[in-house]
Amino acid sequence: MIFKPWLHLLSHGFVGIAVAALFAGCDKPPSRSVQGYVEGEFVYVSSPLSGAVQTLSVQRGAQVRAGEPLFTLDNTPEKAAHDQAVEELAQARANLEDAKKGRRPSEIASIEAQLNEAKAALAVAQQDFDRQEKLSHVPGGNAQQDLDHARSARDQNVQRAAQLQSDLQTARLGSREDQIASAEAGVRSLQAVLAKADWDLAQKSQTAPQDGVVFDTLYRLGEWVGSGHPVVSLLPPENVKVRAFVSEASVGGIHTGGAVRVTVDGVPTLLNGKISFISPQAEYTPPVIYSQESRGKLVFMVEAVFDRATAVRLHPGQPVDLEFEP
Repeated sequence: MIFKPWLHLLSHGFVGIAVAALFAGCDKPPSRSVQGYVEGEFVYVSSPLSGAVQTLSVQRGAQVRAGEPLFTLDNTPEKAAHDQAVEELAQARANLEDAKKGRRPSEIASIEAQLNEAKAALAVAQQDFDRQEKLSHVPGGNAQQDLDHARSARDQNVQRAAQLQSDLQTARLGSREDQIASAEAGVRSLQAVLAKADWDLAQKSQTAPQDGVVFDTLYRLGEWVGSGHPVVSLLPPENVKVRAFVSEASVGGIHTGGAVRVTVDGVPTLLNGKISFISPQAEYTPPVIYSQESRGKLVFMVEAVFDRATAVRLHPGQPVDLEFEP
């Protein structure tokens, strides 16, 4: 019984200490450290055309450089269409060049020979007409009918020679302008067909659009891939970020472009990054987040990015600790 007052005083002393510690904790400024996780924005590489997987040049986890081959699909129909377009374009170009030229030398020579023959016949017919015309002025020299026949034969040879002369000029000129324009339009149309065939054929072989790690391969050799279905997923380093949710009370102390230090399990050094995005809209605390404490229901999503050398050390889904620098 004699120890009760001492115990009573002792218990009051602990209460005082606890109360003092509680008030001291209230005066402590809120921590600028939060927990978050690594997020990756994947690049899904696909072909706009369907086909069976013919080659798969990469494996999951491999590092690839931009332009390196990833996969190819069976291109048999596209190759056939491309070859057909090449041949049709070559034929159209040959027809255009032929239309721009005159007749072949042998054809021009034949027309020239016919023209010379017509000129010779015209000369004979002209001589016969001149003779008949002179005789017509001599009484009893010849009948009017003979003169008319000579005039008709001469005129026919004149027309024949004129016709052949025009044919010769036309043969040397080549096709008409509208025919040439039509041939040129045909060539341009087939050039477009060939360009489309080239594009289709190229789409059956896909390369890495940028540097990154092969996160996964979604098809195996021989499997049929529908158009637009991704075959390889890539994770470029610049697409790696850290995401965290900051309370409404703390979001006012950070800003886009601000520095952030990240602690990762198993990595002895801090990783330096910068804030790339602060959500302008509040949301309720998600049911599953990496959070040590939550003083309010409203949070703002914050994202941070890193340089390439730092980003390659992070893995999607990895929990991290973030500390925002003032």
